[in-house]
Amino acid sequence: MQITFHGAAQQVTGSCFLVEAADCRFLIDCGMVQGNREARERNYEPFAFDPRRIDFVLLTHAHIDHSGMLPRLSVQGFSGPIFTTPATLDLVDVLLKDSAHIQETDFERSTQRASKPNGRHRHHKIMPPLYTLRDVNHCLRLFHTVDYDSEFSPHASVKVRFRDAGHILGSAILEVWLTDLQGRTRKLVASGDLGQPGRPILRDPTPIDSADVLLIESTYGDRLHKDMPSTLDELVEVVQRTVAKGNVVIPAFAVGRTQELIYEFLKLSSQGRLGPLDIFIDSPMAIAATEVTRKHFTLFDDEARELFAQAKQLTQQLRIHFVSDVQDSIKLTRVRSGAVIISASGMCDAGRVIHHLHQNLGRRECAVVIAGFQAQGTLGRRLVDGERHVRLLGDDIEVQATVHTLGGFSAHADQRALLDWARAFERPPAKTYVIHGEAQASQALASALRQQQGWGTSEVVVPSHGTAYAL
Repeated sequence: MQITFHGAAQQVTGSCFLVEAADCRFLIDCGMVQGNREARERNYEPFAFDPRRIDFVLLTHAHIDHSGMLPRLSVQGFSGPIFTTPATLDLVDVLLKDSAHIQETDFERSTQRASKPNGRHRHHKIMPPLYTLRDVNHCLRLFHTVDYDSEFSPHASVKVRFRDAGHILGSAILEVWLTDLQGRTRKLVASGDLGQPGRPILRDPTPIDSADVLLIESTYGDRLHKDMPSTLDELVEVVQRTVAKGNVVIPAFAVGRTQELIYEFLKLSSQGRLGPLDIFIDSPMAIAATEVTRKHFTLFDDEARELFAQAKQLTQQLRIHFVSDVQDSIKLTRVRSGAVIISASGMCDAGRVIHHLHQNLGRRECAVVIAGFQAQGTLGRRLVDGERHVRLLGDDIEVQATVHTLGGFSAHADQRALLDWARAFERPPAKTYVIHGEAQASQALASALRQQQGWGTSEVVVPSHGTAYAL
């Protein structure tokens, strides 16, 4: 038995792990690499394995860096089942269709620009869609759903159980029991992306008490998040200071982060900490994801259920506008003050938020609030790192707006939370692979597991891309 790391090894995105056990081969996730253009071009490389020989896929959650290559996998010959939770399937339906739409639209625009005589784009490399909407619809037919805590056997030699990871709606930790041809069984646990405990809406990650092999994420393996009270204090201060003369633009992931922001604004309004306020959710995908979130109300924690039950009473003070129509989105870019605009994408590398940044970044009376992880090479990362000049929609813009990074909103566990989750294991796993993090973050968590957790006697490894290890 062995595992090969085909993605998310010393990088955050592109989750894809090939497990070969007994007489079957399966994938844990099949995600898209995100970041700058050079990073994204890796998605066009051939799979390092034959998709036709993959028996099944286990999907931890819906985010594109975990699910985004599944349609391409099926286009290239994979025809087996894809197992995930019901909420994840509902979100995947939204996210993969949006991904295909963006790719098809970008390809059409690039082709049109390149065809213009003497056009400045005619020498640019035009990237075809990785897959189309038709491919997505075909792929969605391969999905099978399994509830949390229910054991199932996708293969005679494999038993699986999904546990709540508390990261986004439907996110799962995988418990996988693998039996070899001699009848010996080993337990593999894949954390997926773990949520920060004590956060609103979702339940805390489920503790796991045993594993022979552990895959643990490390997105924030080298740092601690700012505490939530201080984060909310800063958000209130930014909004109150800004909206009288300018706008607050919040680039937010359509799944998870947007719904959490809505929750926190409702809570702040219920506490009397915000005056009358107009909040615009300008993302069709975020609106669809919000509807999915409402559908799975039973997955909320108790506090979230209570707050959303009284949400209608708060909307007179807090006016939430959902913007779907393109023309309404264009009108919103002309608003000069008084608006909190929550728009995708969360890393500022595509989508409607680009237009809002284009209109507001150059105005000193405006503010940009960064409320999530920003991958290397993205516009969001450059803003966080203090870049003062950016190019948007063909224009060079001097960054005059204030940029605020609110780390407390992260949906990922920080180092302390990761170590606390790992502390639930009754004994150290024989082998631990630290993944889903930039090299520095992964190495920091690996060191902390060895030293603070006392796992020095077990094997704790930060794998590199494409490496294979015996299980």
